[in-house]
Formats: sequence, C-alpha cells, structure tokens
Amino acid sequence: MATKKAAGVSKNGRDSNPRYLGIKLYAGETAKVGSILVRQKGRNILAGQNVGIGKDHTLFALKDGKVEYKEKRKGNYDSSWSVKKIVSVK
Repeated sequence: MATKKAAGVSKNGRDSNPRYLGIKLYAGETAKVGSILVRQKGRNILAGQNVGIGKDHTLFALKDGKVEYKEKRKGNYDSSWSVKKIVSVK
C-alpha cells in the first residue's frame, strides 16, 4: 500500500458550480411581471416588447402576458445573413 496519495487524486479534486443558463419560459407560456425569461452570457437573444435587460444580460418580463419568440435577419444581400432571436411579452 502506498504511503502517499497519487498526484492526480489531490490535483483533480475541484469543480466549478453550474451556471444555470438558458431559456426559462418558452413561447406560449404566461409570464408575470419580473419573471425571468432567459439567462444568458452576452446578447444572444435580444429584448423585444415589454422585456427588460439586467446587468448580466438576463431578460425579464416588464408586463404580464404570453411569451413570444421571433427571428430577425440582419445584413445585406452581399454579405452573409445573421439571424437573431427576439423575445417579447404580449
């Protein structure tokens, strides 16, 4: 039996906490005021009507209503199109 622990055992004993990112309310679901719609890093999904943006880019509802997701195409005909998702509450 070894008198010391193997080097890999003590060095690999760490892990980071999960970030819990992603869509929290999907299209068609009802949102209350202040409920979180999307948790994200960066502006992957844009805020539409009745949606606010937190300092960590979290999207939340400003009014009660149903959640809607739309796609918006950006760019010109010469360059490639980029598609952005927009979330709104109506």
